[in-house]
Amino acid sequence: MSEVHLGCPPNHSGPHISRFTISLPPRVEAIDDRMNLVRGKVYEVDEDGDLVVTRRKPLKDSFVIFVQHSITSSIPRVGLQVWRAELVLADFVLHMTYNKSSGFDGVVAVELGSGTGLVGMLLSRAANTVFITVYKMWSRLMFRMEEKIYTVDGLDTLDKGDEVLENCAKNVNLNAGNFHHEASIYVRELDWNHPWPPVVVADPPSKQSFGWISSELEKLQSASLLLAADVIYSDDLTDAFFSCLEAIMSSGSEKVLFLALEKRYNFSIDDLDVVANGYSHFRSYLKVEEEEGDALETEFPQRFVGRPINLEEIPQYVHEYERGNDVEIWKIRYTGPKR
Repeated sequence: MSEVHLGCPPNHSGPHISRFTISLPPRVEAIDDRMNLVRGKVYEVDEDGDLVVTRRKPLKDSFVIFVQHSITSSIPRVGLQVWRAELVLADFVLHMTYNKSSGFDGVVAVELGSGTGLVGMLLSRAANTVFITVYKMWSRLMFRMEEKIYTVDGLDTLDKGDEVLENCAKNVNLNAGNFHHEASIYVRELDWNHPWPPVVVADPPSKQSFGWISSELEKLQSASLLLAADVIYSDDLTDAFFSCLEAIMSSGSEKVLFLALEKRYNFSIDDLDVVANGYSHFRSYLKVEEEEGDALETEFPQRFVGRPINLEEIPQYVHEYERGNDVEIWKIRYTGPKR
C-alpha cells in the first residue's frame, strides 16, 4: 500500500482520480510587470498627469494534473498506485523542463515501468516525443511479505496486463490539455526480456491496444533520455531492469537515465538489523561518480556509472506529498561496449 492516496474516500478500494497541483516557477515578465521595469515602453498619463497602467491578465502560477490510481493493489498490479519516488522524479522533471538550458526541450524520451504515467505526462510539456512503457516479466518471482510468500508465476506477471496499461492511457486522456501542443505521447507495452528494439505488431494497433508499429521505431531509436521511478524493490526485478537497460543503452544514440527509488528497510534475520538489502543490490550494479566523469573504482567491473542528484537543489513543485528522507534520484550512464 502506497502512502499517496490524495483525496481518496475512506475504505475506498477501487480506482480514484486525484488532483495534483503543480507550481509554475516565477516568470520574469511577471516580476517586471509588478515593478514597472519594462524598458523601452512609452507610458501614458491621464489629464491629471497620473500614470495610466495597462494591466495584464493575471498569469497562472499553477496547473492541475489528474491521476487515476488505487489506494491498494496486489503485487502484480503495483503500477496502479502512486508512489513517493514517482512524485520526487516528477519534481525533478519539472525543474529540468523549466530550466531551458537543461537539454530536456525537444527530446525523445522513454519512461520504463511507468505505473500511472505521471512523470511521462509532465515531461511531454517540453519533450518532442514520450514513450510511456509498462513492463512485463516472464520469470518466476518470489516475495516475502508479512511472513507469507507470494508467488508471481507464469502469465500473471509484475505490472503486466491490460489493467495497468489501460490506466496509463486513461490518465493520458484525462490530461491531454496539459501537453505541449507539438508533443507526441504513446502508451506502449515493453517486454524487459526482449526490450530493444521492441517487437512490431503485424497490424497497426487500435486505440485499445498497446503494441508497437514500425513507424515508431525510428523515433524510438533516437531517444536520448530514459526515466524510471520505483522499479527497485526486488532483487529479481533489479536484475531484469539492468539487463533491460544494457540492451537499450548499448544501442542507438547516447542515452542517460534518471532513476528515482525509495530505500525500503526491513528487519533481516541474517543481519539481525534493519537493512535496505534491495538498495544494496541496486548499488552493486554501479560505479559511483563523485563528480561528473570521475568514477570510483570497485572490486568488480560494472557497465554503469552513476551519481546521486542533490535533491536539496530541486524545488518541490508537486504540492500534495511529503518527500521524506529515503528517496534518491540517480543519474546513470552506460559505459560498456556498444552494439
